[in-house]
Amino acid sequence: MYFTDENTLGLGKLLRRSGRDDVLYPGHEDLPEVPLGTADLDWMPIVGARRLIVITRDKHIRTRPAEFAAYVEYGICSVWIGAKRDLGPREQLELFLAHEARLRREVIKLGRGPWALALSGTGVRPLRLRSGL
Repeated sequence: MYFTDENTLGLGKLLRRSGRDDVLYPGHEDLPEVPLGTADLDWMPIVGARRLIVITRDKHIRTRPAEFAAYVEYGICSVWIGAKRDLGPREQLELFLAHEARLRREVIKLGRGPWALALSGTGVRPLRLRSGL
């Protein structure tokens, strides 16, 4: 199951509208403990406990000291969705769907977190966490 943070909120809403029930986001009724505007450090323990895979555009979520500590403590698993240019929600959706099968294989291979992946037009690749995990 996935969690799109506020940086990818539009993607999360598009996936839900397309019939997906495996995607949650801030403000979703099935995730009342994470309303819109919830700080990363506040949603990270909740998302980690639910073992949701975070889909984000926030490149720094795994490198800021406090967030990195929470990333490791809560076993956060994340996918940074990006490209050389900024993608809108529909383009993010196309990219995600184009590579979802590969992404699922990587998720199975990596198991429990913490870990991070990058998803771009060329596919899926691992990202090093700051501590080298």
